[in-house]
Formats: sequence, structure tokens, C-alpha cells
Amino acid sequence: MPSDQRLASAPTIRDIAARAEVSVGTVSRALKGQPGLTESTRVRVLQVAQAMGYDLGKLRPVKARRIGFLLHESHSNLASNPFYFPVLHGVEVACRNSAVAFTYSQVGEPGGVADLIALLEVDGLVCAGYWESGVLAEIVRAGKPVVLVDHAAPGLPSVNTDNVSGAYQATQHLIATGRARVAMLTGQAEHHSIRQRVEGYRQALADAGRAQDDLIVRRLVDTEEGDRQAAAALLSMSPRPDAVFAYNDRAALAVIQECAQRGLRVPEDVAVVGFDDITAASYSQPGLTTVAVDKEGLGREGVRLLLHPRPSERAQVVVPVRLVIRGSSRAAR
Repeated sequence: MPSDQRLASAPTIRDIAARAEVSVGTVSRALKGQPGLTESTRVRVLQVAQAMGYDLGKLRPVKARRIGFLLHESHSNLASNPFYFPVLHGVEVACRNSAVAFTYSQVGEPGGVADLIALLEVDGLVCAGYWESGVLAEIVRAGKPVVLVDHAAPGLPSVNTDNVSGAYQATQHLIATGRARVAMLTGQAEHHSIRQRVEGYRQALADAGRAQDDLIVRRLVDTEEGDRQAAAALLSMSPRPDAVFAYNDRAALAVIQECAQRGLRVPEDVAVVGFDDITAASYSQPGLTTVAVDKEGLGREGVRLLLHPRPSERAQVVVPVRLVIRGSSRAAR
């Protein structure tokens, strides 16, 4: 087979080394997240591998006695716990079922991450949520096998919700109920899952011939007050949206609260749909329509991908979602 055809179908580590102008050993260390490389070299190799379509799913099982679960400290507040606590529980259960010890730690700003990982004495890491590039680089430099959950980065295996499909279903549902102006309340653009949910929202609008709508308000501060401010800005649009898809349930509940303060009826005046299906979603008044995420499943899959990758499995695992319709999005009359 000619070399150009081979590159198109299945680039090898040697192909990547030639393109990146480094040794095969350097490519191997970069792909495995092992120490001994400068950050610029590691990034260059991973970028070349991604551009060439290298199958990062060529994973080998990790022989582990202890797995560490790392959560960014920004996700460890009460507002984030309805999502990440079940993920943590899924990791714990999967470790117990595999007879592997489990430890949990929060990580904040860059600096000291390698020392923390060394202190934990783990054989592999499951890292959940959004990570700044500097912090993630320190985690990788620690030289332990890493699986990301609810995040993605070049060269690292990951487990994510089917965010695009979920957002598409939510937006399509609102359009199908007769809503004319479907807006989206979203969060930080740096977060992988949020970017994907915006993509799904926009795709649903485009497929319905509404691409010009694209009514997006971005929450500026990752707090409950930030959600309320974004909800107020969204409902102050003129003309006002008659439907809101929020990037998560916490933001959706803030929209429902803001509607109540303004004397707007949900769903008669404004239909609302969230994402995640946290416990509070089913107890709100009215009950919140949302995209259900198997949060514990994300954690279990993260451990499985680290310990027991399936033959020829790709390194990016996507967990399915389903739309749960409740009272907050009944059809307009």
C-alpha cells in the first residue's frame, strides 16, 4: 500500500514522529502522558497526532491498586454537587467492584499538583469537569494514566455525555411545541460540554430554518447569583423569548424563579428546559423538563476506560442521554 494511503487510513507512531520531527520514543511518551518532555514538545506531538487522525483509543489496561478521583475546586461547591457528587459515587462503586482502592481530592490553581498526586500514591487518575490548560498540563506531567470525565483534551482518553444530541433534542422539543423565539442560557465557552450544547442548540435551529434566531445569553459568573443575573438579562430581551433552553438545570431553575418574580407563567408565557436531570428538577414547580444524564454512569465508564478498555475501543466514550418531559415545557396554546 502506498505510504500516502496508509497515512490516510491509519497513521502510526512512526508517521507522527516523522511529521512532528521528533523520535518515536518522544511520541510514545507524549501520547501516554509520561514525563520527560518539554510542554511545547508534548503539545506539538499531540496536535500533530490529532491532525493526522491517530486513533487515541489504542489503550492498554492499567494495573492499579489505587485510583485517584480529582475534581477542580470550582466544581466542589454546593451548586455543582448535584452533578459531580453522583459522578464521584459512580467512580467509587466502580473501584469497589474492581477491588481497587479509591481516593478523592480537590485541585485548584497550578502549582503543587504533581506533589499532591505523588502524596496520593495512585496508579491512575479520573479527572472530572473543566480544567484549565495549566492545571491539566501539571496533572499529565505527573506521569500517571489519566481519563477525563465531562471534559476533553488532545491526546487524553475521555468520557462525555452526548451533549450535542441532548441539546438538539431539547431545542427541537421547544420548537415542536410551537415556540417562536427559543433562547439559550449558556455558561463558560471554555468548557467542552457547554460548547457542545451550544452546537446542538444551533444545529436544531438551523434544521428548523431558524438559524437567524440564535438568541444566546452567557452567564458571566459561575454562581447562583450569576445564573440569576443571566436569567434576568435573557428575560429582558425585546421581544422576549417564549422558550429557554438552559445549559444545565441550575440555570433553568434560575429562569423559572426569575419568571415568577416578573409575573410570567411557566410554561404559558415562557417554556423552560434544562440539562442534567438533577434531583431538584423533578421537585420544582412546575416540574422541569430536562435532558437526563447518567451521572454515575459517567464515573463508572471513566474507571472502566482506565482499567478495562475494550479491544480497539476509541478513547472518546460518549454516554447516551434522554429527554424527560415535565410541566415546564407544555405546548403553547
